[in-house]
Amino acid sequence: MLKSNFKRSLRTLLSITTAMMLMTGCMDQIPEIQVTPEETSTGETKTTETTAAGVKSGGTMAEGKEGSADTKEPEKNGEVVLLFTSDVHCGMDKGFGYAGLQDVRDKFDAEGYTTMLIDDGDFIQGEAVGTLTKGEDLVKLMNSLNYDFAVVGNHEFDYGMDQFIKISEMANFPLISCNFRKNGELVFEPYVVKEICGIKIGFVGVTTPTTITTSTPKFFQDDKGEYIYDFMQDDTGDMLYEAVQKSVDDVRAQGASYVYLVGHLGMYDDVRPWTYADVISHTSGIDVCFDGHSHDTEHVVMKDKDGKDVPRFGLGTKLNVIGYSHLNKDKGIVDTNVWSWANDVSLPDLLGIKNKISKEIDNDDADVNKLMGKVVAHSSVELTVNDPREKDSKGQPVRMVRRAETNLGDLCADAYRDQTGADIGIINGGGIRAEIQKGDVTYGDIINVNPFGDTIVVIEAKGQQIIDVLEWGAKNIPDEDGGFIQVSGLRYEIDASVKSGAKKDDKGMCTGFEGKRRVKNVKVGTEPIDPSKTYTVAGINYLLQENGNGITSFDGCKVVQNNQKLDNQILIDYITETLNGEIGDEYKDPYGQGRIVIHDEGENS
Repeated sequence: MLKSNFKRSLRTLLSITTAMMLMTGCMDQIPEIQVTPEETSTGETKTTETTAAGVKSGGTMAEGKEGSADTKEPEKNGEVVLLFTSDVHCGMDKGFGYAGLQDVRDKFDAEGYTTMLIDDGDFIQGEAVGTLTKGEDLVKLMNSLNYDFAVVGNHEFDYGMDQFIKISEMANFPLISCNFRKNGELVFEPYVVKEICGIKIGFVGVTTPTTITTSTPKFFQDDKGEYIYDFMQDDTGDMLYEAVQKSVDDVRAQGASYVYLVGHLGMYDDVRPWTYADVISHTSGIDVCFDGHSHDTEHVVMKDKDGKDVPRFGLGTKLNVIGYSHLNKDKGIVDTNVWSWANDVSLPDLLGIKNKISKEIDNDDADVNKLMGKVVAHSSVELTVNDPREKDSKGQPVRMVRRAETNLGDLCADAYRDQTGADIGIINGGGIRAEIQKGDVTYGDIINVNPFGDTIVVIEAKGQQIIDVLEWGAKNIPDEDGGFIQVSGLRYEIDASVKSGAKKDDKGMCTGFEGKRRVKNVKVGTEPIDPSKTYTVAGINYLLQENGNGITSFDGCKVVQNNQKLDNQILIDYITETLNGEIGDEYKDPYGQGRIVIHDEGENS
């Protein structure tokens, strides 16, 4: 009994604390989530827990209204709460979690508010559940959450156009975008207008024009390689601004008193002139902007074209942020802001939330575990990370992938080059985490090779920059280095007798080289690399954009395909589609295909 009461008291404390965190800054506008004690007929104190689903005496917080046959629909108070999410990227059990989001929405419904739930895009890609179900499980969850509508994000296309169309048809909620076109005609409605509690509200959806390169370009082409889809990606930005302005004017003409820009635009400097700031500053009539794509949580107030203040809220990623806007017919927009969850432990895990959504997530997890074991390919060879012969001084395997070419390194780099059409594919040895055994190959086997969820990027780099990256990766040979570069479309040699001249700062970032170089005879295809020529290079964002392993040589490079598919999705597609599910003799040598030759010529060679 003592243990049970302690757990109830702890749950009560956590619930109250969470409610205070959730409602900070808006306590006077929208209701608190409360947990209060109640005396039983025996004199024992029990908890009466107000949850998203209503009031439940005793038991866990979110058992909700299941089993409450006499639950009455609460009287509406004439006020509206809009809830916004963005860039969930399959993080259904992260941050607030979809189960926590359900409780938040249901709480407002129980208090008499009328709610809408809106997503800013990028909801079907980012983790194994998305990869293995091609986004379908995420759409099913959003159907269960009763999303009112969603904006098309750039990663909605990552499983191909056919799958995107299937997903859009599966959704019980409309997708909107004012700038996504096929053959010059909008694919979806550009906006939504809703009249709620006597308040007419317009929502304009917009998709980043960089989608044409941040997903797979061929998905937007016909069989002849001609682009038939576009996102109004003209260099001036004028087409995008005009599309947004037209949509704003249209919803105003339909009587909307308030207009929300629901953007998947972001704030990246390299996507100008299509950032949220570009759009707001070139348009008028927008009251509030909730924005995604760049995963930021910034709140800014900026001037529109007419000099009117427009607040913009970044909605983070993986459900670490929920945006909200509270409207009243007489007072208008009463309060607009975000709630943030910065803890490593998710809200559902912290509070033990169990509701209809948590049950679906549990079922999805079980299904994913089954799918991880599904055989999708066959390998006639063993693809290795470790040296098949050499051991270290303690008898442990040597991680060859971090100091020499391996067949698995070749496979991964080939996948990046094949799937993007780049001249060169690269991957750091430290990014390859598991071997693929000879025989049947499962989804789980492939995902375990690249488990970090990095995305594939294609940049334009000069030959000298590529040479410098190879030199940096070879600095510790013959010892292991997570930054050692495995390659495709490229060959190079390393003279291990030459002392590395790589220099770094106190943070481990490359600052340049001095003295003789270890790397030489670099070839792209069969031709010597030209230091002044520009090549396209495919690799993970960690290496090409984020200075992973201390690589700085690619700083400032033009990005031509940004945040494309996940690395493990690329590998799955290469193995199952390009190789037709059969990894064969071209990868039979554990030491690779001779793309990287390491030798010791002596200091005077």
